[in-house]
Amino acid sequence: MGNTGTTSFLDQVGTEPTLTPAKGLRRFLIKDPQECDLRRRRFRLRPGASRTAFANAEKSYIFGFNAVMSKEVEKVEELPAEQRPFGYEGAAAACTVLDLLTLTRGRRLHELLAGPAQHHRHAAYVGAGRGYALVRLRPMRGARQAHPLLRWLAVDGFGFQWSLARADRMIGERTMPDLLTRAHCAVFDQGLGRLLWYHDCASPDDVAAKIGDFPAARRADLWSGVGFAATYTGGAEADELWWLTEHAGADGFRAHLAQGCAFAVSARLRSGMLPEHTAQAVPILAGAEPEEAAAWTDRALIALGHQARTHEDFRTWQAQTRHSWTRRRV
Repeated sequence: MGNTGTTSFLDQVGTEPTLTPAKGLRRFLIKDPQECDLRRRRFRLRPGASRTAFANAEKSYIFGFNAVMSKEVEKVEELPAEQRPFGYEGAAAACTVLDLLTLTRGRRLHELLAGPAQHHRHAAYVGAGRGYALVRLRPMRGARQAHPLLRWLAVDGFGFQWSLARADRMIGERTMPDLLTRAHCAVFDQGLGRLLWYHDCASPDDVAAKIGDFPAARRADLWSGVGFAATYTGGAEADELWWLTEHAGADGFRAHLAQGCAFAVSARLRSGMLPEHTAQAVPILAGAEPEEAAAWTDRALIALGHQARTHEDFRTWQAQTRHSWTRRRV
């Protein structure tokens, strides 16, 4: 049986890192560690591997969030290497919330990205988007020092967090937040796709059924998000991943699943640690070795040049990554 990203948090670290209590107004922003239990949100949680993978990811996210509130962000480094990106995702969410509440125009987030999270920029921008969702503001509004292209990842994070808090409405009713522009909606759906992987506990059949209920125009981005989560967070065995590719192919969005996978492995490699579940997922979902799939995203980004910043540029980055996957199959 392959590693599905499910080694328990405590097994990896021996003892869970601890934080000193937050002081002042920050103590009112601390997150309850029990929020990592997705049963409280009525998610479909089957027992075993996948459930543990998602709980570990959210537990690390909450730890990183609270580490910033306790002014101990350096303790994120005490998390297991596999979980550290989720810790920095939480740290970035907390920095963003504080920046927005104190009108500091992204200063804390910029300092985090320039310092401790410099090798976890993908996770940090996703986390920033989660922070915007927590305060119900459009992603990256007022953040003057954000990376011109990677800032679009915050919309993905916004989509994940917004949908996490409103799963019945976002998944059951398939609504879209009013505060988003049309350019934001496609990237929002990638975050929603990641959430679907959590919501249906990495069940290929259930995830595919949920995506099938959405309009065809939204399904490509949902599959991209699923591909990212299945690779980055894990939760599925090899046979389930193969079945996931069958579902995506039958829906006409096999390339989008592969593109999400490529973005995920690129982010994992940049963080300096490739988990076993990611190494297992990439040959199945992307049909290539991890380094090759990550190189697709690098080449596409380089081709865009230094002036890339718009939503169209971000979408081109993804489209060219899909093109690399398609050419490999010819």
